[in-house]
Amino acid sequence: MVWTREIPFLDPVAAAARLARLPGLAFLDSAMLHDTLGRVSVLAADPFGRFRYRDGRASLDGRTVPGPPLAALRACLAPYRLAPAPGLPAFPGAAIGYFAYDLGASLERVDPPARRAGMTDDIAFNLYDTLLAVDHGRGTGRLIATGFPETDPQARRARAEERLDAFAALLAAPAEPLPEQAPVTLAWRSNFSRDAYEIAVEKVRSYIRAGDIYQANIAQRFAADLPPGFDPFAFYRRLRATNPATFGAYLDLNGVTVASSSPERFLRVQGREVETRPIKGTVRRDADPARDAEIAAALARNPKERAENIMIVDLLRNDLSRVCAPGSVRVPVLCGLESYAGIHHLVSVVTGTLREGMDALDLIEKTFPGGSITGAPKLRAMDIITEIEGDARELYCGAIGAIGFDGSLDTSIAIRTVVMDGRQAVLQAGGGVTLLSDPAAEYEETLTKAARVFAAFEEAP
Repeated sequence: MVWTREIPFLDPVAAAARLARLPGLAFLDSAMLHDTLGRVSVLAADPFGRFRYRDGRASLDGRTVPGPPLAALRACLAPYRLAPAPGLPAFPGAAIGYFAYDLGASLERVDPPARRAGMTDDIAFNLYDTLLAVDHGRGTGRLIATGFPETDPQARRARAEERLDAFAALLAAPAEPLPEQAPVTLAWRSNFSRDAYEIAVEKVRSYIRAGDIYQANIAQRFAADLPPGFDPFAFYRRLRATNPATFGAYLDLNGVTVASSSPERFLRVQGREVETRPIKGTVRRDADPARDAEIAAALARNPKERAENIMIVDLLRNDLSRVCAPGSVRVPVLCGLESYAGIHHLVSVVTGTLREGMDALDLIEKTFPGGSITGAPKLRAMDIITEIEGDARELYCGAIGAIGFDGSLDTSIAIRTVVMDGRQAVLQAGGGVTLLSDPAAEYEETLTKAARVFAAFEEAP
């Protein structure tokens, strides 16, 4: 059972600013409105639990939790399992956070990275008993409270009502001016020069010619020092304005802040229905509408980009088949064109139905990390990525999102994502390399993907 309360519609940024007065703000932001993908934004704060997995150790609020990482997470969520509640606009309570790309080395037999910066955990989820769902389509706001971590029914009800009162009062408080972050010119450093990246592309092509793989995603890692007093939330507001995306996210995780404007859903589970939406194929948009339409049409016809997309669809069909009922995996959209603020993408949709006895964390275990940002075959591609990139990807190309207490799941691929620790910002950008890849064009594609995020630091509001 959950308790809910309607509140007056509030712009989600204004709501986030009010909730940021509490610790652990989580903002799953539909900054680019869309009838189905970008309709509801979810906000939460003041978590009642913090799950972390790092260096082979799982913990809840600092206490060790035994078992493999996803089994440990499942055990921590088990006391708060709720039956699905039809009609709710969002999760009935949730763990919100991320799975870092490097978790893959704990789930599959792949090589560990040579160097790790240590900014992020392999898994970081905060447990939230009270959420705000903002429905952009209907213009409504609804608070949802579970009363956890109390488990006695009367104690749960009392806590839920208390939390609804407190959150409603906080959200109704007079607005305070939101501080602006002045534009900053950061000295971004990459772990690749242009020449080194183009050599890396050629190395992937040599692996393809040798028959090791069909494709691998190779990324640059950009890092820059932040000026004193840098405001991450003010930066995120700029990011969502310059690069709105259907799967935006802002997470305050106790010393590490994540700001993401991802366009790509990784996995969604509702009931037993699964959806993934891989992106392969990216071009920069043009300010001239006629030229922009030509660019979009050329992308939709591009044989290299279509072949790359279809290859990843096949990989994901195989991944989903590991946990979905036989015959249930379908591809309702193949190489569809989607347009964002600065970029056109080719996007496919793959769906399936979980087998009996399987849950959302089984799905993560069998499919993580996403095939669209590794390559095919996945495990060999991951080893080649580790060999060529050298640095751990950490959060980049992992997954950001929520695990509902009702067993639901919604996650995005962590691309167009900045990780900040108060001293440094890290952004990574990559692209899929195939036999048809042109090294210079692949390098430019990484810059195209990073450009909109760089602009959020550098352009005046």
